Amino acid sequence: MKTKYLILGAGPAGLAYACAILRRGENDFCVIEKEEEVGGLCRSTEVDGAPLDIGGGHFLDVRRPKICNFLFDYMPEEEWDRYDRDSRIRLNMYPNPDSSKKKEYELHHPFEANIWELPSGLQKRFLESIDKAGCNTGAPRPERFTDWIRWKLGDEIAKEYMLPYNRKMYGDNLNDLGTYWLDKLPDVSYEQTLESCKLKKPLGSQPGHTQFYYPKKYGYGELWKRMGDELGDRLKTGVGVKELDCMNCEAVLEDGTRISADDIIVTVPWETMELKWAPSAVKNSVRLLKKTAIDITYISDTLDTDAQWIYYPDEELSYHRILVRSNFVPGAKGYWTETRSERYEGSEDAVNHHMEYAYPLNTIGKPSAIAKILDFMSKSHIHGLGRWGEHSHFNSDVTVERALKLADRI
Repeated sequence: MKTKYLILGAGPAGLAYACAILRRGENDFCVIEKEEEVGGLCRSTEVDGAPLDIGGGHFLDVRRPKICNFLFDYMPEEEWDRYDRDSRIRLNMYPNPDSSKKKEYELHHPFEANIWELPSGLQKRFLESIDKAGCNTGAPRPERFTDWIRWKLGDEIAKEYMLPYNRKMYGDNLNDLGTYWLDKLPDVSYEQTLESCKLKKPLGSQPGHTQFYYPKKYGYGELWKRMGDELGDRLKTGVGVKELDCMNCEAVLEDGTRISADDIIVTVPWETMELKWAPSAVKNSVRLLKKTAIDITYISDTLDTDAQWIYYPDEELSYHRILVRSNFVPGAKGYWTETRSERYEGSEDAVNHHMEYAYPLNTIGKPSAIAKILDFMSKSHIHGLGRWGEHSHFNSDVTVERALKLADRI
């Protein structure tokens, strides 16, 4: 079989690329998806009469109007609700150094902008720590992840929130991670944080998803289903890719089908395919790419909170965050937990979904490894795209943006 464009994977990256070229009148392409249903990490199911996103919390950020308008062509804007994000951090910590018992506290995210919500004694403790943070005292920037977090945010935020939360999400060996991806974190200014505490209101930059869209009647997966429907018989589901022939721009599917193409768009994890004719340096680079798996578990209890996200750095709890779907899915009840799979404490009666490929890890060697892979592949008209093709933790709106740019380029 021969086609002009072969797209491996029908998650947001593959679907956006396919729909982009279809809109331009290109019909000579094929999309291959291992699962029976499209959407990748953004798939949804129904539990207790309401949607459950089986890959964690995925929403449409409002900050990229061009991307939103592209997606609204498949699911019109009137089918979405728009929300102001309410995300919080729930701490379990000692009120003071002499305490024998921990106490629970809650503040809004981001931590440094909302220290004013804590009791005055804790405010003072965190403020003094921020004042001594290396980025405020002029100390050299460290190379190790754990040292960098302390340097950037101060010892107390690192100890009570950032380090335990990252261990829960990414694993115990945090110093295997690089620091190159943390530059987006703003410096925490002592003066600004002090002023925030005096005024009793947040100051400074806000995180992504400050406002977001979520479907009124469906899970987020409905958007991607509709995009898949647009592709008709150009989409083939229920079959994975066994081999990628890097010399002849050809893929061999698990059912034995061979498909050659002028260009191949790879949105699936590189490690899931045999890379025929790839040099050992490229194969070794693929082995250097690391990821984490997650388990999403539905809990039917409806929580008394207005928050949509709640982050839990307490390492005695297996999960690292919950999403309160009753606060963004009309008529829903309950919430779901997100847990790194190595920490998951499952039960047979739980409604649980396992996602083997959830988060690409930003390990120290990742930038050079993925660059080596993409550079070699591009010479054979094979292009990596999206969270797995580029091995970067892109949200769905960023993934769609990158797909449209790649369609422009090739």
